[in-house]
Amino acid sequence: MLKLNILKVGGAVVEDDAALDAFIGRFSALDGLKLLVHGGGRTASDLASRLGIQTVMVGGRRVTDADTLKLVTSVYAGLVNKNIVAKLQGAGVKSFGICGADFGCIRSVRRPVTPEGVDYGFVGDVVDVDYDAISLLLFKNCVPVVAPITCDMNGQLLNTNADTVASELASALSRIFDVTLTFCFEKEGVLDADGRLIPRIDSASFEALKADGTVSGGMLPKLENAFAALRRGVSQVRIASASAPDAGTSIAL
Repeated sequence: MLKLNILKVGGAVVEDDAALDAFIGRFSALDGLKLLVHGGGRTASDLASRLGIQTVMVGGRRVTDADTLKLVTSVYAGLVNKNIVAKLQGAGVKSFGICGADFGCIRSVRRPVTPEGVDYGFVGDVVDVDYDAISLLLFKNCVPVVAPITCDMNGQLLNTNADTVASELASALSRIFDVTLTFCFEKEGVLDADGRLIPRIDSASFEALKADGTVSGGMLPKLENAFAALRRGVSQVRIASASAPDAGTSIAL
């Protein structure tokens, strides 16, 4: 099987031009087929604050009302996506910026209200990935740059966690590629309570890290999606710094 590198970049990297430029340089130098998924939550939160739109996070996931949906669609699928595409073009990488709604390639359903009464609003849980549409771009030596906006079967846009989008794409594409998935952000990897890198996390140690509070907030969905990808056929998963994507924390079942 052909090898495919899928990198998800988020955190402070997306908002820092110098850090993003350095990451784009490393990503551009990767050999073979590759795909990039990006977040942009901090940019969205900053703009929301300036516009007087309250940001509400539950378990590391953004609650999305109608105004927030308009904002995150503009930021993720517009500003951040096209900025990354432009930088890749400048680095000589033929790239194509899309979100999950394009080609209907990532379809979701609106998340139901939780038993605890949490209504996430216009947040999508992925139910289907059209990996054929994505693979067509890859086989044309074009790098897909994917923003985490998806749609349902009735034409409704939905905000979807970028780590989830990366995990779902990696899982679907593992049917035809040997996929390595790397979640890249500004930290070295998953850190312990003293700020030291945890080199490897398996299912048992993940439960312990959750129980003692070492892993919380946005790291929870990242690790949940990492394990989901491995269970569904992805060959390797790492959580690493954008400055050293081959290092960091290795995830194992």
